[in-house]
Amino acid sequence: MKLSELKTGESGIILKVLGHGGFRKRIMEMGFIKGKEVEVLLNAPLQDPVKYKIMGYEVSLRHDEADLIEVGPLPAPSQDGADSPQSFEPDSADIPRRQTKNESISIAIVGNPNCGKTSLFNFASGAHARVGNYSGVTVDATEAYANFEGYELLLTDLPGTYSLSCYSPEELYVREHLLEKHPDVIINVLDSSNLERNLYLTTQLVDMHLPMVCALNMYDEFEHRGDALNIDTLQMLFGVPMVPTSFKTGMGVEDLFRTAISVYEGTNAVARHLHIYYGHEVEDGISHIQKYLKQEAGLAARYSTRFLALKLLEHDTHIANIVRHTNAENARAILAARDRASARVMEETKVDSETAIMDSKYGFIHGALMEAEFRQGTKADTYRITHRLDDILSNKYVGFPIFFLLLFVMFQTTFSLGQYPMDWIEAGVAWLGSFVESHMAEGSLRSLIVDGAIAGVGSVIVFLPQILILYFFISFMEDSGYMARAAFIMDKLMHKMGLHGKSFIPLIMGFGCNVPAIMATRTIESRRSRLITMMILPFMSCSARLPIYIMITGTFFAAQYRSWVMISLYAVGILVAVLMSKLFSSLVIKGEDTPFVMELPPYRWPTTKAIGRHTWEKCKEYLKKMGGIILVASIIVWALGYYPHNDALSNQEQQEQSYIGRLGQVVEPLFRPQGFNWKLDVSLLAGVGAKEIVASTIGILYADDDSFGELESLSDIADSESVPEEADKFSRLQSLMAADGITPLASYAYLLFILLYFPCIATIVAIKNESGSWRWALAAALYTTGIAWLVSAGFYHIGSIFF
Repeated sequence: MKLSELKTGESGIILKVLGHGGFRKRIMEMGFIKGKEVEVLLNAPLQDPVKYKIMGYEVSLRHDEADLIEVGPLPAPSQDGADSPQSFEPDSADIPRRQTKNESISIAIVGNPNCGKTSLFNFASGAHARVGNYSGVTVDATEAYANFEGYELLLTDLPGTYSLSCYSPEELYVREHLLEKHPDVIINVLDSSNLERNLYLTTQLVDMHLPMVCALNMYDEFEHRGDALNIDTLQMLFGVPMVPTSFKTGMGVEDLFRTAISVYEGTNAVARHLHIYYGHEVEDGISHIQKYLKQEAGLAARYSTRFLALKLLEHDTHIANIVRHTNAENARAILAARDRASARVMEETKVDSETAIMDSKYGFIHGALMEAEFRQGTKADTYRITHRLDDILSNKYVGFPIFFLLLFVMFQTTFSLGQYPMDWIEAGVAWLGSFVESHMAEGSLRSLIVDGAIAGVGSVIVFLPQILILYFFISFMEDSGYMARAAFIMDKLMHKMGLHGKSFIPLIMGFGCNVPAIMATRTIESRRSRLITMMILPFMSCSARLPIYIMITGTFFAAQYRSWVMISLYAVGILVAVLMSKLFSSLVIKGEDTPFVMELPPYRWPTTKAIGRHTWEKCKEYLKKMGGIILVASIIVWALGYYPHNDALSNQEQQEQSYIGRLGQVVEPLFRPQGFNWKLDVSLLAGVGAKEIVASTIGILYADDDSFGELESLSDIADSESVPEEADKFSRLQSLMAADGITPLASYAYLLFILLYFPCIATIVAIKNESGSWRWALAAALYTTGIAWLVSAGFYHIGSIFF
């Protein structure tokens, strides 16, 4: 029967994995191999995908992918033990040896997603790389230095990967780094609660012949659950020192680095190189291919010939291309030897060489764990709480309502809780402007400082509390594991859009910032899905737009409606992204979809330190932007509005005849269908560099507007008789904008344009870097702006019929 036919709560034994190519390779690397027990845990709210348990961890598959896995009934319990793992000592001539020592050690940190690599990196170096409880947070190599026992350690945090194949970009990135950079030591971080699955990557690292130490991370949870393991036996069987650690508490970190140094120095008693035995037919094939590889001096000097032979037998396209770039005659001979060896394996074992190697790896791992007396305890199971939460958060009836309720709470809290510190910051900005104004002589310098720098930067920095609250919620969802569930429950909808379920994670990250979200698309295996995700990501409303939303919604809409207006903007962005994704997948970017194979880590309560660190990092980034691009842009906008200057003119007349006024009047006809005025038009042009500049531009253009007498700041409203007493700090801005002909209908059209138009320059550059072409980057800039114009103009004209 098919795996898809099993009901929730039922289990079976895997008999065969069908399919071919990347799907079959990935599914087997994740542990779906012959003889393993698999249990159905939960269906997503839309009944697809399905959560399964295999090898002690949980993973999701779609129904059509589960159709390709044949399962049978569970066998009767057996008392027979597993065969001992087979390995042999390698030929010493094939082991790269260190020639010299120095006082600096390069250490590459490698491991599966969610195993704690980045936590180790942060703990050891004091760096603040992003940590998230789902795959794909680290999408590039992050480096930092640390000093330990007289050595300077260069730590490199590599992307999380399940294997070293070329199936996904992060796998290839990690492998190329290890092969080309030749780190002195590898720290392989293992999740102790999922040893069998995590050790698969370890076997591939063993094949690479690089000095290594394993960190058995989350060992405190391992012991709390009552698990048992003879670490001495396991590390002897792998020839790799293994150190119990917990990066949350720092347990074992010093021992880990001492062990890494001893491996580097060659004094560790456990560390030795061994070859995993892959069976007679595969070993004969490896030896046969090695004879040809060793004849190519360039290859033999740079790489382990056994590793190359193994990858060639796995039909790894990247390694085959490396071989093809050698001497043409030798390349043909090497690939011909590969084909002969692969055919021989198929003839003798009745399975392809790639499957034979995978089966042997898992057989070695299983035998090693049995010999090391590994036992899983029952005192406490991390997944028990996870299952109870998933019964609610991923429930088919309440899963989606809870998700949207969380979004509402996030925005409502952003407004209500952020209002108090926002008032304090605004009062401070107003006091600073008044202080400078009262202590400086009137002139261009005072205007530059008060109306340019303070008004421009101040109009944006007041929204810092809301930005931090938003990032607090996003960090909490990422670190807790809920973000992976969001991808799980949304996969069916994403699939109908022509996207992969994993695309949902970058899309959610886009609510924070589009740039790291674009980079996170590297974790999507399909280039087609990656490109589509990149092209629709600008419609995810990043936090840089939040100050504009707060400014306009606070100005034109009553307090009880502001959260709903905000949610409507995010909903419109998502809706447009859905429509464009469908259009791209159907007409523009074609290709095959990839399987939705994604680990669902257990829920973990984020630490206060981690959440605080993430929030503080965003605070620093925001403040840095205030003192950089926002300040410079504010001064430029002020200068364009101040010159040519004529003291005889009123402020309103001065603005209209200034350079920025003339520019606004030139482009005003283009935006007349949206009901905008020239000041809003100019703010849109300024926002091309960074969206925060839109808010600062509005702040500057309306800061010295004299349409309402001597009111000089929003805080003066409390003493003004020009507006009702109950008016809040946004009332003066509303009055000024209304006097310029801006209606609530036009203001919402303006928000729609801000939501959808040209991404910031940094996002355009990120799309170029990740897609490898300016063509896609420029296309994103042009088509998003065109859609923004159409949507905002359409809304304004249709809305004018009813209002």
